[in-house]
Amino acid sequence: MAMNPFQQLNMDGIWSDDCIDVITGNKAAIKELEKIDGLFSQYADKTDESSIGPEGIEALCDDLGVSPADIRVLLLAWKLQAARQGYFSLEEWRKGLKSMRVDSLDKLKKALPQLQQEVMGTSPYHFKDFYTFSFKYCLTEPRQKTLDLETACQMLDLVLGSRPHVGSFLQFLQEQSEYKAMNLDQWSAFLRFCEEIKPDLSNYDESQAWPLLLDNYVEWARKCMLTMS
Repeated sequence: MAMNPFQQLNMDGIWSDDCIDVITGNKAAIKELEKIDGLFSQYADKTDESSIGPEGIEALCDDLGVSPADIRVLLLAWKLQAARQGYFSLEEWRKGLKSMRVDSLDKLKKALPQLQQEVMGTSPYHFKDFYTFSFKYCLTEPRQKTLDLETACQMLDLVLGSRPHVGSFLQFLQEQSEYKAMNLDQWSAFLRFCEEIKPDLSNYDESQAWPLLLDNYVEWARKCMLTMS
């Protein structure tokens, strides 16, 4: 079973909001927390009840009716601010689900499409934060600073989808041989590139502070345009 708030307090030495709710007798908050913890315990790792591991996340996805590779699962990880790919800690689960006002599987099913619409469609600030999280979430090794191109391409396709430049940029990355990985500066700059640069690249200025990777992409893309014209 998931730990109760007092167990968490004794281990961490911190008065969490959950503990305060218990102490002050906030019955609604206590009931909500119990339901959130109960849902967590259904998927918690059998060898580590304080986290949901890859098997538990796969089972959760089955119950939600989504693929583990669905962007809504990545959005859930972002909402929980999951620190480790493929794992949700109890504290992450509590904070994330409370912020979503979710305490049951049915509510989570309904919340995920709403979260997707909010982040992907109506909130540029949240999308930028989600986009940055998507890169960092894939850094699975200590001191890792870059994503291999295969992973970077998969994530760009998942997160940016049909936005302008994405398809041709992915083609460029797959065809070129100079770059083997992508760093966060390049990743962040490409989002700005998609937002600011016209589809015909007419307003791209090489003298601006764009990464060399994007200079090379634009040179490649313009050659492709001339070939097709």
